[in-house]
Amino acid sequence: MKPTEPTKTTDEVVNSPKTPQVRHDVSFLTGDDLHWFNEGTHFELQQRLGSHARVAKDGTSGTSFAVWAPNARSVSVFGEFNGWNKGTHKLAPRGSSGIWEGFLPGVGKGTLYKYHIVSRETGYSVDKADPFGVFCEVAPKTASIVWDLDYDWRDQEWMAERASRNAIDAPMSIYEVHLGSWRRVVADGNRSLSYRELAVELAEHVKRLGFTHVELLPVMEHPFFGSWGYQTTGYFAPSSRYGTPQDFKYLVDTLHQQGIGVILDWVPSHFPNDDHGLALFDGTHLFEHADPRQGYHPDWKSAIFNYGRNEVRCFLLSNALYWLKEYHIDGLRVDAVASMLYLDYSRKEGEWIPNVHGGRENLEAISFLRKFNEEVYTRHSDTQTTAEESTDWPMVSRPVYVGGLGFGFKWDMGWMHDTLKYMAHEPVHRKYHHNEMTFRMIYAFNENFTLPLSHDEVVHGKGSLLNKMPGDDWQKFANLRLLYAYMYGMPGKKLLFMGSEFAQRDEWQHDSSLQWNLLEHPAHSSMQRWVTTLNKSHSGEPALHEIDCDGTGFEWIDANDWEKSVLSFLRKGKSNDDLILVVCNFTPVPRHNYRVGVPRGGFWRELINSDAVEHGGSGQGNFGGVEATPIGAHGRPASLNVTLPPLGAVFFKSASSAS
Repeated sequence: MKPTEPTKTTDEVVNSPKTPQVRHDVSFLTGDDLHWFNEGTHFELQQRLGSHARVAKDGTSGTSFAVWAPNARSVSVFGEFNGWNKGTHKLAPRGSSGIWEGFLPGVGKGTLYKYHIVSRETGYSVDKADPFGVFCEVAPKTASIVWDLDYDWRDQEWMAERASRNAIDAPMSIYEVHLGSWRRVVADGNRSLSYRELAVELAEHVKRLGFTHVELLPVMEHPFFGSWGYQTTGYFAPSSRYGTPQDFKYLVDTLHQQGIGVILDWVPSHFPNDDHGLALFDGTHLFEHADPRQGYHPDWKSAIFNYGRNEVRCFLLSNALYWLKEYHIDGLRVDAVASMLYLDYSRKEGEWIPNVHGGRENLEAISFLRKFNEEVYTRHSDTQTTAEESTDWPMVSRPVYVGGLGFGFKWDMGWMHDTLKYMAHEPVHRKYHHNEMTFRMIYAFNENFTLPLSHDEVVHGKGSLLNKMPGDDWQKFANLRLLYAYMYGMPGKKLLFMGSEFAQRDEWQHDSSLQWNLLEHPAHSSMQRWVTTLNKSHSGEPALHEIDCDGTGFEWIDANDWEKSVLSFLRKGKSNDDLILVVCNFTPVPRHNYRVGVPRGGFWRELINSDAVEHGGSGQGNFGGVEATPIGAHGRPASLNVTLPPLGAVFFKSASSAS
């Protein structure tokens, strides 16, 4: 029997000839890097900080490590290469910059590591993941991994033309996705699909249904799966739950090759307090405000970034630009902007600190957001930024040079709340709430809006969109088709959360797959066909997307027929001839011989009808279209005598603009 070999001690591992020793005579940081970082103008910081495979001037290959910890007494890097010994491989400070740096020969791709920080604060030491790490261990493990980002992109055609695909006059129907629960493999432990598995299936699904963009809930590394990614610890790392950085690039690449844009949720508003994350990074409140009245978020029990600190601004701005450049991302949707703008957000009197003028506005956050948008549109003018901002803050989506925040778009949360509230009313009572559907047009062009029916509306006991609708099952489906038709008819870009396209019955659960089996039932498969019809009409008809953000693209025909709960309006393209009439009947009563004024005569083709049999409806409609008669109505010289199906919407296209 062979004797068991003795286990090596930590000292033996560290002192082994195979264990690399830190070299401090090698640096990959220039004086300009340090100056720009401390000044707050270094926006490619990930190329300097973090871990990088490098070759020293003497030809030695290895990995450089650099981390910002200005209040540390010492910083060490430790990992597999030294038996996880925390004190032996110390980094050296670079002047007064607060950055610690070292070069480890022989350490390469795939090496696990952390930083051990001993603070100047008495008794505080901690092990931290790399804030600039591009790849992490799968949670609940927390080490960073030395990795490269090499990838052979094949989306050149998309990148060459994406400026037109992301333009304000382009069609945008966005499919919002949580990668971990879109589809799961029940036979394999209910696991989520990998990035590469998702690439094929998601791209096929989205393209077939006619969506133009996918918006991903935060993919950045996060320790708690139930946060859906909104509690980020690894800002530069796509979650390793689904694969490597190259695997995520493959997902983006595949979507692009299918003509589908990719938008990421980005969370610069707050971060979690996990020990390995950014909080109390060097024993002090480095990334966050020290005073809890500024640095602690009561809603999410998380830390708030100190936007007034130059180095923090560099970290966040470098991160935003990194995703756009390194991963070819087409847009960033910035989460919880309202919480950034207001110092008293979700706080009672005495729980917040006014700004220097005595006001409630967070001046540092406002400055940061403006700089963020300036840098994005300067460096990546073919992308878009979108604000999730739920208040009436002015000019969110107006340029910085006119006093705006500089975003490309803003989520219209008011439209979402009012519309869902209205649709929840029993149809017999809707006439008393008519203004909930018309109020939006008072402010509809103050901003460049996206109309969101997002994940937030189908969680936490709110129920699915289908189950928000009143009536029996047939009426629920008819109401939901009507809701979607109204959204696609209204000016603004569109967003629909996954599962809503086939009328998922249960509210979304992040640890379960969508209810794909429902597509075996005609009502659900018909709903998916209806969403496909809406998407293809939205993309194919310029009048339904060209002038989404300008009042010249919309005109009420009749906003005041509250008695019958009917709304009628025109959508217009840039061509004067391009007209589409949208008429919505929000009651289950069919309206025969309903007269609608139109601006010109001729034949008006029935473009789409939510009550068509193939969409799950009763089949009531207008036999392909209606000839206008010279009978004036609603202040127009001509009119149509139409049939409005129950709980239905009909879109008519003027023959002068017929394709």
